[in-house]
Amino acid sequence: MSEGASDAWYGVWTRSHCERQVAEHLSAKGFPAFLPEMGVWSTRAGQTRVIRVPMFPGYLFVRAAIDKHRYVEMLKVRGIVRILEDGWTRLTPVPDAQVDAIQRLVDADVPVFPHPHLRQGDRVRVVDGPLTGLEGIFVHDKLRKGRLVLSVDLLGRSVSAEVDCAAVTPC
Repeated sequence: MSEGASDAWYGVWTRSHCERQVAEHLSAKGFPAFLPEMGVWSTRAGQTRVIRVPMFPGYLFVRAAIDKHRYVEMLKVRGIVRILEDGWTRLTPVPDAQVDAIQRLVDADVPVFPHPHLRQGDRVRVVDGPLTGLEGIFVHDKLRKGRLVLSVDLLGRSVSAEVDCAAVTPC
């Protein structure tokens, strides 16, 4: 935690099922929080409907310049387990490009599905459609369709969206 910190995205680990509450409390304290959500099918009382759930259960993102005082203020928010870091005293920012890609995915309002976190695979760029310009890992799972996998390395989590095979090119 450096004194001259600048705005960066940080991953926040929350207690189970507290992501929305933590995001609201952080926002109320002046910390811009981003909780990406996706729709999933849910059946309750015999009715099936789409509900919104966190894209990365147990995690959300905060964009802030964090010094010691702001770090302590964040940790006072009920439901936060910790701010993700590399070691005991070095907060680790999430690369802007990874959070920007997740934001574009949310804004595009395309179906999103959880996907195992991948470290290897073909890196591709989408060249057509609402996700044009995004880069990720391409997983071929149907004859003419595949999945664009976006990963947040610090969280060890990934999500995927269906894309047309003709809409991607290797990076």
